[in-house]
Amino acid sequence: MSSFATPIMMVVATFFWGFNFPLAHLVVASIQPMEAGLLRFIVAAVVLVPLALFQGQSIPLRRHGVILALLAVIGVAGFNMLFFLAMQRTSAVNGALIMGTNPLVTAVLATFVLGERPQTRHLIALPVAFAGVALVVLGNGATLSLSMGDALMIGANVSWASYNVMARRWMPVGSPLGNTAAIMIFSALSMGSMVYGMDTPLEVPNLAAGSALLVMALAGTVLAYMFYNHGIATLGAGRAALFMNLVPVWAMVTSMAMGVSPTSIQLAGGAVVIAAVMYAVRPVAKPA
Repeated sequence: MSSFATPIMMVVATFFWGFNFPLAHLVVASIQPMEAGLLRFIVAAVVLVPLALFQGQSIPLRRHGVILALLAVIGVAGFNMLFFLAMQRTSAVNGALIMGTNPLVTAVLATFVLGERPQTRHLIALPVAFAGVALVVLGNGATLSLSMGDALMIGANVSWASYNVMARRWMPVGSPLGNTAAIMIFSALSMGSMVYGMDTPLEVPNLAAGSALLVMALAGTVLAYMFYNHGIATLGAGRAALFMNLVPVWAMVTSMAMGVSPTSIQLAGGAVVIAAVMYAVRPVAKPA
């Protein structure tokens, strides 16, 4: 695989996650957040399990079940539960701003947990990229008052940063598609137990919410997690998390497609983010 293939996969993954923010608002307007997470992972598991088996990859539910279940509960089901709950209570731009700090949180955790020593260019790129994120989301008039939704998104941010670090240290090797399928299975089981514990009747999503949820499941879950897990294994937790700065940019692009024109400040912020990420992940020439 070329040196550019992994960065391209990471950009695509963040694009899929970027349009999850506006799509999530459509979903939680129709059904409960827990049910949304459950349906998302059921669809993902139904797609990934036969795909992994077709490609001859085992699904290590027994051999690596404990660590994969832990990754699913903390970093996938936990993140999505907090994400959908937050989207009921805060704006998409506030959520994007908070998630834009994820590279900083991941870098700190990776330093203490993994002993990853960030390179100088990464230390330079992080604050520059975060400044671009701030321009993107604040250029649309985001409010900075901390609401319950913002607090929930902060929890989702920490959950995702923990997944980045844990996946780098403990993700089993040799079966990336099988690992992702197992994580989706455990995520669906954990979300199902939450829905069962709530003892509330399930709702049928309307056409718009159902379509949005299907896109989130196939693109924003199946493909995005496959690409991102590959990126963590190849680039490292801290370097891979830099790409999360692109999520608010793609959220802005999605809003443009939905008829919301960006401001000149947002466009400038998007350019800053892209430049910072490209600077941080560019291949380094080895000395002769």
